Parts: sequence; C-alpha cells; structure tokens
Amino acid sequence: MSTVLMTGFPGFLGSALLPRVLARRSGSTMLCVVQDRHLDTARERLATIEQAHPDIADRTELVVGDITVAGLGLGADAARDVDEVWHLAAVYDLAVGLEIAQKVNVDGTANVIAFCQGLSRLRRLQYVSTCYVSGRYDGEFGEDDLDVGQEFYNHYETTKFEAEKLVRAVIADGLPATIYRPGIVVGDSVTGETQKYDGPYFVAEFLRRQRLPVAMLPAVDKTVRTSLVPRDFVIAAMDELSVHEATVGRTYALTDPEPPAAAEVAQTFAHHLGKRVVYLPVPLGIVRTALNTVPGLEWALGMPAEVIDYFSTRTSYSTTNTVAELDGTGVECPPFADYADRLLDFMLAHPAIGSAAMV
Repeated sequence: MSTVLMTGFPGFLGSALLPRVLARRSGSTMLCVVQDRHLDTARERLATIEQAHPDIADRTELVVGDITVAGLGLGADAARDVDEVWHLAAVYDLAVGLEIAQKVNVDGTANVIAFCQGLSRLRRLQYVSTCYVSGRYDGEFGEDDLDVGQEFYNHYETTKFEAEKLVRAVIADGLPATIYRPGIVVGDSVTGETQKYDGPYFVAEFLRRQRLPVAMLPAVDKTVRTSLVPRDFVIAAMDELSVHEATVGRTYALTDPEPPAAAEVAQTFAHHLGKRVVYLPVPLGIVRTALNTVPGLEWALGMPAEVIDYFSTRTSYSTTNTVAELDGTGVECPPFADYADRLLDFMLAHPAIGSAAMV
C-alpha cells in the first residue's frame, strides 16, 4: 500500500492538485487532513472532484486533524502507509495577525516535519512556500536564495520565511523534500475559476466600483512588476516536478518568467471593464496611511491597505530552476495578457465569492 497525505484540502490549490496526484500515482490512496469545521466543505468538494474524475473515485479518505497540534491530531495508525506528504496548509492572508500566522505557518510546518521524520517509508515531502519569502528584497531573488538579510512587509511573509527555513534545515539533514514557491496565484487561465478574490482582484474591484468611466489610481513606477501566476500552471508544475528525481532538495519559483508591470495589470483590467485610468502623483505611502486611518475607506475602495505595499516592491524572481526542469514537458506559464479577460469574466459572473482566506 502507498498513501499520500495532504494538508490544505479543500483549499484553492489542494482541490485542483488532488485529482492530478492520484491520477499520476495509480497505486496510491489519498489521506486528507481536514479541520473539523471544514469537513462538510471538504466532503462536498471531494464529491464534485470524484464526479468529474471517476477514475480516482473512492481513493481519498478525509480525516479530522489539525497541523497546529503534535502528530497533526491523527491517530497512531493513520500514518502507517504514508510515504509522501504534500503540505499546502497555511494562512494566505496579507493582513493576518502574528499569533495565528506563527501558529499555522511556522508551528504547523514544524509539526508536519516532525510527522515526516517519523515515517519509515517517506519518499518525499512536497512543501508549498511562496515567492514572497523575499520580503522587501531589492533586485532579483534567486530560487536558491532565502536569508539575504531582507525585511518583510507583513506577518504572512515573515512566517512563511521562517517556515521555509525549517524545511531547508531538514533537507540539509537528509530529509527528501522539494520546495515550491508560487507567486501571486490567480484563477485558472482557461476558465478563470477561483475560490477567492484577493491580490490583483482588489484592483479590479476598485475599478469596477467607480461610477464614472474614468478611474483614478496613484501613480506606480513602470518598472514595478507583479508576479501573477494562474492556478492551472502552478498545479501542473508541481504535479510534474513532484515526480522528477532531480527535484529532491531543490526549490522552484512557480511564477511568470516575464511578469506584467503593475501598471499593465491595472490598464488591462480597466480596458476590460470599460474604464480609463488616470494616474495621480500621490505617494503610495500616503494612500496606505489613509486606508489604515480613514474609517470605511478600505471598504469603499474595495482594497485593503496591505495590498499597496506590492505596488512599490522592487523584487523580481528568477525562475531558472523551474524553466530548466520543465523544459520539454509541455508545462509553461501563459502570458498574463492571454488570460486576464477570463479572470474578470469569472469575477463578474460570480460576485458572491469573497476575499477571505480559509483558516
């Protein structure tokens, strides 16, 4: 028997990854660690997945557990046949408080590592980090870079950085693991489907709320890039890289090798929404302060203060490892311009989806 354990289901990435992992591992079953409060959602999503992929039906077991407790809250027999672990669970929220971020992102990863260290048959830990362990780094951040003395914008970045340090430490000690660093994950490049509207969607929502055909935005340096990446590429890349022997012990940035400029993203969204953007010479720091201090302004604009930081970041991301390893596989990141309209079409057709992270 071979069992793959996954955390982070029924989240945005886990829901799309599960059927691919099982399809590629024909002799394996899946064990998904789900918090009790998400169990009903997980059951519904699994039923939908199995209906769409009948070939993987009845190969997944949902078990109540919690990465923030020792042993992941599982019984003694739960891990008997586990030989691969996918750790996707994290708090993906720029405004998250330090206590919950530390508990889930850092302590949770430490518990997953300890769980893996107790597995006699472990073939690999597949760990999902983020490009934004780079923090405020000025310049190109390499896939092999991590601690380069950078500062951080928020607790999300800090705790994901600390969590990746833990994974790298056990890799150095011989634990077989691969680290994946997605950029800002948006919807599917073909369907536009997503589970929440955050990141660049806040810009789209701001533009959508403007009653006039002209929308005013603070001026953004044209050199600032936005590392957007559609979910289907992230999933396809992880699925492919996870079975390459050469990827053990390596780190892969899963983002657009040619990312769009932040101003380009705004212009593309505005054009699709029938708006014209006028840039005002207002320092971004003033805008962020106003969003933090003026009651109701965040709600009125549809844009949280934390997002403003990413309109001034000077960080770019090398994808050298990723591009080289995926060469010849047919897996490559599509250009933003090829799928931007689909993101907005989905957003406009599904206004009830919110921006809240699953915690």
